[in-house]
Amino acid sequence: MFCVREVTDNLYWVGGNDHRLALFENIHPLTKGVSYNSYLLIDGSKTVLFDTVDWSVCKEFLANIEYVLDGKKLDYLVINHLEPDHAGSIEEVLLRHPEAKVISTEKGFMFMKQFGYDVAEEKKIQVKEGDTQTFDKHTIAFVEGPMVHWPEVMLSFDTANGVLFSADAFGSFNALDGKLFNDEVNFDRDWIDEARRYYTNIVGKYGQFVQALLAKAAPLLPQIKFICPLHGPIWRNDFAYLLDKYNRWSAYIPEEKGVLIVYSTMYGNTEYAAQALASKLCQKGITNVKVCDASNTDTSWLISDTFKYSHVIIASVTYNLEIYPKIKTYLHDMKMLNVQNRTFAVLENGSWAPTAGDLISEFLDEEMKMINVLDPIVTVNSSLNKDKESDLDDMVDAIVESVNKTSIDVE
Repeated sequence: MFCVREVTDNLYWVGGNDHRLALFENIHPLTKGVSYNSYLLIDGSKTVLFDTVDWSVCKEFLANIEYVLDGKKLDYLVINHLEPDHAGSIEEVLLRHPEAKVISTEKGFMFMKQFGYDVAEEKKIQVKEGDTQTFDKHTIAFVEGPMVHWPEVMLSFDTANGVLFSADAFGSFNALDGKLFNDEVNFDRDWIDEARRYYTNIVGKYGQFVQALLAKAAPLLPQIKFICPLHGPIWRNDFAYLLDKYNRWSAYIPEEKGVLIVYSTMYGNTEYAAQALASKLCQKGITNVKVCDASNTDTSWLISDTFKYSHVIIASVTYNLEIYPKIKTYLHDMKMLNVQNRTFAVLENGSWAPTAGDLISEFLDEEMKMINVLDPIVTVNSSLNKDKESDLDDMVDAIVESVNKTSIDVE
């Protein structure tokens, strides 16, 4: 049996979907699965496979390949990205098709060797930026995309049909489940949050490299008819929407003017303060507010929402004279993923020695860049009492003023 869809004339999706994987890269929760995309081109007398899939779906993948080949040999295997969720089936493909030549970059072949994928020297075709490879009627132009998000990454552009094989760029969490194209789903409703979470947690650190790649790819845009990533749907229209998102994320420009409130609480008192802040913000007209408990919201979602909103309130209980561990993890991930161009406000809680606020503010000031921290820190002692209402009002007023002054225009 097979599970194949045609992308355009003589180009087929031969990948697989995985609903059994609980953690992507063994860290980021998957709620609706993930797809591993691979593409097979039948170019007259030549056949070309673009990337492979994770080992978990290798059996189905091989069946899909054999169905499309229909007895033909496999002439070429193009490897754009060596991460194992895409390269995990290289060896299995070559065992079945030893005649295939492998096309990749110098670093790509180095990583193949490191992962133990044995490719005979006479079967290697090493390419670099600006090189082309003609098969039959199709010519592929290669564009290097280092650190998007590994150093060996390249993109392959088919000049004959306008297909850009974009590696991990423009990918998303979620399994495809039969739907292959962006216009077969309601992307803005059902996919954008997972696309953002994928980008911000996997590629977010490397915004400058994504910006460089977007600039490099700009001359190709009039020719591009399909964007084929290694995860998620294929784009065949509405490129402006997708490129705007990537431009914002990689330039660390918020998508929306609004407030994310991330809190930690042990007995509910800090949560109550966070809810009071949310209520006051909405009363003042700032209704684009999201409240998240850091203890039961995975950090990957917190990071995604931090990239989305212009303002963040961190409300942390003091724990062993330190920042609450879940908030500390969130802060560490923000630093690691290069979050910037955001405005923060800080609320702390402590019954006998509240210290979390100063520590959070110090971290934001000294460990991160292009971050604005509003004054003052609001301190709650044990629980929110009437005497703290004016402090909350002052914080809300400062946030409202800042939100109203914020511009999220892309230059």
